[in-house]
Amino acid sequence: MTARLTAQEITLRYGDRVVSTRLSLDVPDGAFTAVVGPNACGKSTLLRSFVRLLRPECGHVRLDGRDVGDYAPKALAKQLGFLPQDPLAPEDIKVRQLVGRGRFPHQSLLAAWSPQDQAAVTEAMAAAGVADLADRFVQELSGGQRQRVWMAMVLAQQTSYLLLDEPTSFLDITHQYQLLGLLAKLRDQGRTVIAVLHDINQACRFADHLVAMKDGRVVAEGDPADIVNATLIKDVFDLPSVIVPDPVTDTPMVVPTLQGE
Repeated sequence: MTARLTAQEITLRYGDRVVSTRLSLDVPDGAFTAVVGPNACGKSTLLRSFVRLLRPECGHVRLDGRDVGDYAPKALAKQLGFLPQDPLAPEDIKVRQLVGRGRFPHQSLLAAWSPQDQAAVTEAMAAAGVADLADRFVQELSGGQRQRVWMAMVLAQQTSYLLLDEPTSFLDITHQYQLLGLLAKLRDQGRTVIAVLHDINQACRFADHLVAMKDGRVVAEGDPADIVNATLIKDVFDLPSVIVPDPVTDTPMVVPTLQGE
């Protein structure tokens, strides 16, 4: 697979705490990449470096061969859409208004709100299942509803890349599967998706490229069918398990054998 978005020998740190050292990763174009691993292993930090919220101490994150730090903010935002773990909405903002903020990269001082902007917002709200919430205040919504509104805002951005940090947080199981199905559909339409997921079985079912991380490094990557086995799950998650075929999709399904203390 080709890769326009790459991390090349990057070292990432917060203050004195080094998260990753000389990490390299190519994000396959037109694929759904799921990043999995235990808490605090560097998954979210990696995504933040891709959208230059965290600049590498050394090494480079490149898009089309160019360091992401060299892009103008709006130019980068037209390419990379990012949903962080805990986004904060301004007070007294309605759903329609918040989703509309996803159109900011496409606007200028001379360009008023356009029919294209309105169509993008309407389409994004429908895709995320929040069209019926358009005139509600975001602060009135449940956590799951807010998460879907944020997803709609990222979709309204209409970027080639979607980078999502735990996008299924706060969603009930039905909406989790609906969202993951939507991401797979967007992948099939040519978008590139990279998402941090906690559920390894959901990652195996929906993603066609899996990145397993531990202690700030990539332990394994590839098609889930090729890399997911009991040894990997024990190494990455310290979880004894057996791997069986998912009865619906035939993708790897992790069945823990740990019985508890």
